[in-house]
Amino acid sequence: MDPASVAFLEPAPCGLIEVRLRLPAPSPCSPPTPRGPEAPTSCDETAMALLETVEIEPRLGRADAAVIWMHGLGADGHDFPPIVPLLGLEELPLRFVFPHAPVRPVTINGGMRMRAWYDILGMQLESRQDEAGILDSCARVAALIEREVERGVAPERIVLAGFSQGGAIALHLGLRHGQRLAGVVALSTYLVRGRSLSAERSQANQGVPIFQAHGSLDPMVSFARGQEARAALVELGYAVEWRAYPMGHQVCEEEIADLGDFLRRCF
Repeated sequence: MDPASVAFLEPAPCGLIEVRLRLPAPSPCSPPTPRGPEAPTSCDETAMALLETVEIEPRLGRADAAVIWMHGLGADGHDFPPIVPLLGLEELPLRFVFPHAPVRPVTINGGMRMRAWYDILGMQLESRQDEAGILDSCARVAALIEREVERGVAPERIVLAGFSQGGAIALHLGLRHGQRLAGVVALSTYLVRGRSLSAERSQANQGVPIFQAHGSLDPMVSFARGQEARAALVELGYAVEWRAYPMGHQVCEEEIADLGDFLRRCF
């Protein structure tokens, strides 16, 4: 399991509102738009229930921008809300949406059921990937993007963010999504279905800003895996803002400050 750890954090009032929602099923669901003739189907024909979320509304005014932020394996949507006050974005009309991943068996953890965006079949993250689980989670997050649009937030004012497994989903969906997004944040993560990206990528997000950060001492998702993801993205022409920090599989104070600066530039 890989919930992020930020040892220096302490509870602090931020003047924001945290809400937990379970919303009715959307119809139809809104999958990412695949690119290329052999792109696999990303969504069932039937509607699916929206993911339960933890949400933080702006202190003042109505939100006209949003960050949809996916947690890591075994964590949940409560993992990252404590970071929001540290980003320094309180004056922005910005909604943070932290979805809970579905609960599913995870092979690498002995089949234990936990919140996961997809199954992990072995230590070699690039092989034997759970394609069905990846595409299912991307369709569910795409439905959250559509919900933000219905609530008045334009797609180009939405950032997809994620940590570890959640970062893999943010990259996979963000670079294939058919509507222009404001940015993609990939923390301590790697590419899934990377070989299909060239054929499936969306021209709408070819120039999307990408913030990618990784700990040089990460024992769970190796630093080399993060570097390989960056190199693959750069080779395809993406502009990656890369940051490395002397830490493990976690986030740190300097990273949060850099992320806050990136998000401010996105909005």
